[in-house]
Amino acid sequence: MSQIHLAPSILSADFARLGAHVEEALAAGADYVHVDVMDGHFVPNITIGPLIVEAVRPVAERYGAVVDVHLMIERPERYLADFARAGADILTVHVETCPHLHRTVQAIRELGVRPGVTLNPATPLATLEEILPTVDLVLIMSVNPGFGGQSYISDSTAKIARLRAMLDAIGSTAELEVDGGIKPGNAAAIVAAGATVLVAGSAIFGGPNSVADNVNAFKRELRVTSDE
Repeated sequence: MSQIHLAPSILSADFARLGAHVEEALAAGADYVHVDVMDGHFVPNITIGPLIVEAVRPVAERYGAVVDVHLMIERPERYLADFARAGADILTVHVETCPHLHRTVQAIRELGVRPGVTLNPATPLATLEEILPTVDLVLIMSVNPGFGGQSYISDSTAKIARLRAMLDAIGSTAELEVDGGIKPGNAAAIVAAGATVLVAGSAIFGGPNSVADNVNAFKRELRVTSDE
């Protein structure tokens, strides 16, 4: 299995000091920056756009981190070029919003960005079967998207394992990312099911401990030391 990557979701960060929060997470050993983009239509929340991606890009570059942009928006093809120019390394779109998914994935790759695809908790994995050979990342939503701080949907673990089997069956090297309700206490089980990228928002940027302490709590659970 690939190295396990921790992807702090800036949805839960303090936007008054966003750069400092992101830098603290990356300095502690996180290696993705996860950016949740919501439009108030596909999901019941409105968040951020390309300007925030542009703002966090220099911090990510200093640490060699991946800027991982999750587009929870209708007609994402309208904004692919904007997010690519802003500095996204990965652009992930939902199967539910892309009637011409192969075309959208191709457009992302032609922009020089790694394409990802995701689906809501109630959407079956069968909707991914034809697109899996062409993507670099597959994201399992383990909460219903729209808001941070939700509880992990327990059935997601079995879904992760089924997706891992699908990826392995075709020899895919795509990352298997999981987003929603991930904490140090369930991280190891999620990785054991086949995940390679863990998205965490409130578990990293919330609570009484520092961002660095929260990142280190994940690393301890996953037996990853700060020297690695």
